[in-house]
Amino acid sequence: MNCINNAIALFQGQNQCAAITVAVAAFILGAVVTCLLCKICCPCGKKSCKKGDKKQKKGEAKPFEKRKPHPAPADGSVEIYVGNLSYDMTEDQLRKEFEAYGKVNSARLITNRFNGKSKGYGFVLMPDRGEAEKAVAALNDKDIMGRKMRCNEAKNLI
Repeated sequence: MNCINNAIALFQGQNQCAAITVAVAAFILGAVVTCLLCKICCPCGKKSCKKGDKKQKKGEAKPFEKRKPHPAPADGSVEIYVGNLSYDMTEDQLRKEFEAYGKVNSARLITNRFNGKSKGYGFVLMPDRGEAEKAVAALNDKDIMGRKMRCNEAKNLI
């Protein structure tokens, strides 16, 4: 109790400069202690942790981290970007559209990882460049399932 009375007297007395210095020092000390407690309690670096949060494993991609671009096919095949697709289109339907123009190695739709729904674009891999160019020329701006499909050679940024 004596300590509190001394602090009150310090603010009321003529030595207010010392009182302000003590108040600022106490504020800074409180901020430093809070930061240290945050680092100890929440080592993941988030501003607030929930009990259910898991620590990220080494090498695991963060949910919204920019990923490395997809590498160009090493076997000389052509990867075709297909955009503006209907959200109801399946990979089999996409493959059939391109198989009319030649052999298709793979057809994949890009999906939302949280709900599994199509994002409206995908990639088709064709082994023969001539067939791929014919498919792109024929299918670009073609109306399929109510949408004009966009096709061009995928730009591999590596």
